[in-house]
Amino acid sequence: MASEKNRKAMKLLRHQRLRKRLAGTAERPRLAVFRSAKHISAQVIDDVKGVTLAAASTQQSDVAKAAEGKKPVEVAAVVGQQIAKLAQEAKIKSVVFDRGGYNYHGRVKALADAARESGLEF
Repeated sequence: MASEKNRKAMKLLRHQRLRKRLAGTAERPRLAVFRSAKHISAQVIDDVKGVTLAAASTQQSDVAKAAEGKKPVEVAAVVGQQIAKLAQEAKIKSVVFDRGGYNYHGRVKALADAARESGLEF
């Protein structure tokens, strides 16, 4: 139990340290990632206005259908492709990547790589 609290506290510290340096603007919004044991989601956020410009998640029906029967890393790549498509529809070409305190590995890396390959610039 103590290690569980410590792990959460360390993630929170990493995220706070990261957010001190990152801020999304209208020209270059922030691509924020949230990861749970079961789902992964991404949002493109304009921090100046405090508005979400685009969002994709494994909980959305179209993404869930496309991700059926795939491994978690492949599902994260589907979410990355979807968020890139939605961002481009909103005329967003470049973003600042906010990994949310998670290590840049596994599902977070797969999402970022898929978004890059789909035309989003980091």
